[in-house]
Amino acid sequence: MNLKGKNILLTGATGGIGTHLARNLASEGANLSLVACPGNQLQELSENIQAMGVKAVWYDYDLRDRTNMERTVKDTEEHLGPIDVLVNNAGIEITAPYHTLSIDDIDSIVSCNLRAPLILSNLLLPGMLERKCGHIVNISSLAGKSGPSCQEVYAATKAGLIGFTASLRATYRNSPVSASVLCPGFVEAGIYDRLKHQTGLQAPKLLGTSRPEKVADAVTKAIKKNSAEIIINPIPVRPLFATTALFPHLGEWLTGLTGAHRFFDRCAENLHSGEK
Repeated sequence: MNLKGKNILLTGATGGIGTHLARNLASEGANLSLVACPGNQLQELSENIQAMGVKAVWYDYDLRDRTNMERTVKDTEEHLGPIDVLVNNAGIEITAPYHTLSIDDIDSIVSCNLRAPLILSNLLLPGMLERKCGHIVNISSLAGKSGPSCQEVYAATKAGLIGFTASLRATYRNSPVSASVLCPGFVEAGIYDRLKHQTGLQAPKLLGTSRPEKVADAVTKAIKKNSAEIIINPIPVRPLFATTALFPHLGEWLTGLTGAHRFFDRCAENLHSGEK
């Protein structure tokens, strides 16, 4: 897909990685509908995007509310036209032992990370199929493949996006509409960046970190080349996942050696040390 002149709906547009995604897609000539909650920096980002010579609109909508999902699609199509690409980037993460989460915490994470992408995709697919043009990009995480400590709900939603994408590709394999999933590891923006500043802890050296620009480049590549899945991590991790698939107990032990579990354990301890 050539992105020039295409209309793209981007969720989580100001959430660290989101701003890099927006600018990268705009540099390809795409028009953008920017959605985030809270939307404190949306207007500024929208103006920056427009200065690049493309159209941009912004909406401070909480996508955990189904009504807001429908409003997002309606308002975007009224101001930009039909949506050609959906990038499901919005996400919520709470680092804590599972038993300490409230039911509201669980519902909030699932609603934002998984339910919203499912429903937005459902709303947009009929139009994409009718126009014979469309692509859905789901931003998952390595957490969806490895299940790190203190990340149960986040990991479950990200694993759900991987399965959702695979099924979409299978269902629409003979159509001009497709989907891609991206699985970043620790990225120097967004969720990891906040954790680092809140706790003073660094990601495990064995896994390393990636720049948000790499994620943005990968999104563009996924759309243009119809990539099934792209992993973004400085150290190759597919061999670890392959080992886990063949030998689950060994894979579990090897994953522990990476230091990911200990990192999130320590983050949880740091974040909740003052709580009873």
